[in-house]
Amino acid sequence: VVVEDQPDVSAVLSAYNQQGDPTLYEEYYSGLKHFIECSLDCHRAELSQLFYPLFVHMYLELVYNQHESEAKSFFERFHGDQECYYQDDLRVLSSLTKKEHMKGNETMLDFRTSKFVLRISRDSYQLLKRHLQEKQNNQIWNIVQEHLYIDIFDGMPRSKQQIDAMVGSLAGEAKREANKAKVFFGLLKEPEFDVPLDDEDEEGENEEGKPKKKKPKKDSVGSKSKKQDPNAPPQNRIPLPELKDSDKLDKVMNMKEAARRVRLGPECLPSICFYTFLNAYQGLTAVDITDDSSMIVGGFADSTVRVWSVTPKKLRSVKTAADLSLIDKESDDVLERIMDEKTASELKILYGHSGPVYGTSFSPDRNYLLSCSEDGTVRLWSLQTFTCLVGYKGHNYPVWDTQFSPYGYYFVSGGHDRVARLWATDHYQPLRIFAGHLADVTCTRFHPNSNYIATGSADRTVRLWDVLNGNCVRIFTGHKGPIHSLAFSPNGRFLATGATDGRVLLWDIGHGLMVGELKGHTDTIYALRFSRDGEILASGSMDNTVRLWDAVKAFEDLETDDFTTATGHINLPENSQDLLLGTYMTKSTPVVHLHFTRRNLLLAAGAYSSQ
Repeated sequence: VVVEDQPDVSAVLSAYNQQGDPTLYEEYYSGLKHFIECSLDCHRAELSQLFYPLFVHMYLELVYNQHESEAKSFFERFHGDQECYYQDDLRVLSSLTKKEHMKGNETMLDFRTSKFVLRISRDSYQLLKRHLQEKQNNQIWNIVQEHLYIDIFDGMPRSKQQIDAMVGSLAGEAKREANKAKVFFGLLKEPEFDVPLDDEDEEGENEEGKPKKKKPKKDSVGSKSKKQDPNAPPQNRIPLPELKDSDKLDKVMNMKEAARRVRLGPECLPSICFYTFLNAYQGLTAVDITDDSSMIVGGFADSTVRVWSVTPKKLRSVKTAADLSLIDKESDDVLERIMDEKTASELKILYGHSGPVYGTSFSPDRNYLLSCSEDGTVRLWSLQTFTCLVGYKGHNYPVWDTQFSPYGYYFVSGGHDRVARLWATDHYQPLRIFAGHLADVTCTRFHPNSNYIATGSADRTVRLWDVLNGNCVRIFTGHKGPIHSLAFSPNGRFLATGATDGRVLLWDIGHGLMVGELKGHTDTIYALRFSRDGEILASGSMDNTVRLWDAVKAFEDLETDDFTTATGHINLPENSQDLLLGTYMTKSTPVVHLHFTRRNLLLAAGAYSSQ
């Protein structure tokens, strides 16, 4: 950790000692405000970004130096001028009225220690600098130099819309440097093995009566993965578990299902099957569905984890050790014989957590289940015995989300302690700690190639981390509220994020750019999922709706030229209405989870709330 990042509290706060005359603060601020509001339109939008960080720092400086009445009047006079998306921060700020309050307030410490990033064109910056130096307005100039990081670019100033799209996070925008690193967003090559043909396939013989060759059948399914993707990471960049025979069997099943997959599009929308949790007075807080859609799990506020079978096949535990020793290990149906019929039931309840369960995740092979809780632990459960195998202790505070890697073995968790941790099932300690967010890590997701992890946070940013070395390789700013859902597109190139601001933002990972904004939801978006081939993005929200968006259209002909990448002049098309393919209301059920089956049926889940 760089020493600068985590300075001693007193050292941080003492930076506020070099104070000006407290009675002049309002004058300084209103002078600057007047200057910016009278500047040319092209500069005004850019310079207006200064209002908020200067307001906060000047207010904190007054409080720190115990000018309480001046601080109060400064706050009252100018807090109404700030952008609406800073309201929550201002509420916290208004409660800090004494020097003592500042010591224990993490948000403010972060604001103090991390430099607020503003992206401004050279012309606007020169204008500001000249103004402040002419006025000898040292107080403001000191704050600008001490607490702000001005990322200057050459070229046209950005418009109000372009700036509004990107700002709103706790620490301003991302520095342009932050999104320059190379990201291997391509998919790993699938292992090759023959797909045995079904009986029904063999009937389709061609005219001469010769059976069809096996080759073409296999190609049509596996052709995508034959060629190495140029953007993919090296196959062995991070060690991934070997495929077991059962995994291969599952892959074959998956390919057969995929052959029957429905091709979705604007003309062919998916059917949606909604699982409503009725009478869930325990308080449903998390849901997950297995990849093959055979099981569904709910995490509840009463600290239980409940697993249901959603197929006619009931859930069974393995027999006791004494009974297992009697079984003939060589028999063909040994896997069937080890299950104890007496334990068969549709529902299993797992007890162990001592607080609400906020996240659940099935392993890809369906042998394990993860759950994370307010009690600060992540638990790994066996779906063979329905007992807890391990409790992972690393977060000392509530853990908000956890997810298995698409290849199993690794998993990620994120919590109130503002870091995400990467674990492996057979290690007690985390393998990586991803630190950098300025507030709770609210959601975590693996990239389809398992080399990267995306985290969304209450600091209103999304970060992409490299599993190999723990580095942060992307910082995405633009949401105006805490982020609660993330989804990678199946091809690994794009990321969709949803937040309390009711907006879904779309990001191009390779270029590190925002490429779209989907407006329509009126409340927090808790669920996002791409269809299996990435044609459709489904979003589920607290506003009791599921919405379907045209993902193909959203990502086609993107303007990702180098200039845009370099300066962040993004022009988002106002086309939410063209991209929205459908809105589906529930009676009174907020949508907590979405899942596309292997054949592209959309499953949704939530708990009925009688309002």
